[in-house]
Amino acid sequence: MSHFLLGVLGGMGPLATVDLLQKIIEETPADGDRDHAPVVAWNVPQIADRQRALAGSGPSPLPALLAGIEQLNRVGASHILIACNTAHHWYDQMAAASHAPILHIADATTQALRQRPAARIGLIATQGTLDAGWFQRRFAGLGSATLLPRPAEMADWFVPGCYAVKRGELRMGGEFFDRLAAALVSRGAEQLVLACTEVPPGLAAVESSYRALSLDATRALAHAAPCLWIDYRDNNQLHTRLSE
Repeated sequence: MSHFLLGVLGGMGPLATVDLLQKIIEETPADGDRDHAPVVAWNVPQIADRQRALAGSGPSPLPALLAGIEQLNRVGASHILIACNTAHHWYDQMAAASHAPILHIADATTQALRQRPAARIGLIATQGTLDAGWFQRRFAGLGSATLLPRPAEMADWFVPGCYAVKRGELRMGGEFFDRLAAALVSRGAEQLVLACTEVPPGLAAVESSYRALSLDATRALAHAAPCLWIDYRDNNQLHTRLSE
């Protein structure tokens, strides 16, 4: 690879994008500025609502997603991360249109779960992500059963929590998510996977005790990105030394 540049497809919402960028920094071992990965973010929130599109009550976000991928390719991104779980419903179309490989958030989460196995995993995500089944299939491959929120829990807690965070009302959203986490744990979840980018900031805002049982899919994706950067950085330094 002749260059390295992480591209982040964001705007879904802006807070989720900043959260991913912050976690990329936190997950990167560094002694100074130059040790961090170069990153460019397309944080444009004028994009159709993913949940409503998948529910059949709104337009598709795919044209805007492809436009963002095009911009990231134009500036030379060598790898692309998507700062939204639900947007991965259109992963195949985006991957086909991109010159750069796109990391899948469910793959990064599965890799993280290998370090902390659990027999029963509670999954907190949008209905579109739950229906797509990416996480459930990967959990099954690890030998883990998936516990899903009930319809009433999605309607009463998840959806209001998600849109509260998007409005900037993080504590309100966190209180809804905390109730949902408690319900899943009460039904036997040994670990929770937070597979919606609004959930971790919400739970952090209320200092939820369930964070200790949770694996943040955003952080798993953030961890995967510096691993690619470190491999590139170390190999590039080696090639430089050999050519001297």
